[in-house]
Amino acid sequence: MKSSTFTPPSLQSLDKRLRMQRWYFAPRLRGVENVDPQRPALFVGNHGLYGLIDSPLFVAELYRETGVYPRALGDHFHFVIPGWGSMLQRFGAVDGTPENCQELMESGQHVLVFPGGGREVAMRKGEEHRLVWKQRTGFARMAIAHGYDIIPFASAGCDYTYDVLYDGDAFRQSRFGKRILKNSRVNKLLRDGDLFMPLARGVGPTLLPKPEPLWFQIGEPISTERWAGRSADKEACWELREEVATSIHGMLAELDQDRSVARRRGWRKWLLKD
Repeated sequence: MKSSTFTPPSLQSLDKRLRMQRWYFAPRLRGVENVDPQRPALFVGNHGLYGLIDSPLFVAELYRETGVYPRALGDHFHFVIPGWGSMLQRFGAVDGTPENCQELMESGQHVLVFPGGGREVAMRKGEEHRLVWKQRTGFARMAIAHGYDIIPFASAGCDYTYDVLYDGDAFRQSRFGKRILKNSRVNKLLRDGDLFMPLARGVGPTLLPKPEPLWFQIGEPISTERWAGRSADKEACWELREEVATSIHGMLAELDQDRSVARRRGWRKWLLKD
């Protein structure tokens, strides 16, 4: 990966691609005053169900409001799918390895990461607006090592665009799932069922996503100066990780409350239930 060779797409081209999504989901971004375009930072947030709706809209709104186009660190599985991985790369995403993250930071670029990765995208029933980060602290370690501020952000609404009918837990417990996962290659591909994408429905019995207003909020930057020189210290990385998670959880709660009014306005109220 040669990070210096990437040129962000124009805002005009992004708007053209996302015109329908912007109308349907009415994205709103708050907290742009917390972004300093001249100070490279690591944006850390929650990943929405399926990961295809909220991420492009967040990046586009951030780009529109601040001029910052962050380079996204993607889960490894994206880049083994023919065509899909190369498409993501055209929009600046890279395989989320420590080496790629290091290269981006050493070249002074804004970086975006979803610590929940594919597991958060493959949401289970009842996991709406929950962080599923397991024991991951890699993002904290990289931020400390390179002196990057972390800018937490929250994405609200995407997890409610579908109703999950059958999730990864049900798959793993089923007779069919147990048989499939006995195959070592399939098990590795699905990470023991973690990457099983849920079966869901949107508006009524259809696959059309519900028109949930997608609201984003950017929190105050978290300086890593307190932990300078401690990137190899697991306790320091965990402490930073938990501070970031607490910020995101607080913003999600705030967004849920404020977004409830927007859900009941105009034509959306006919398609959305409380």
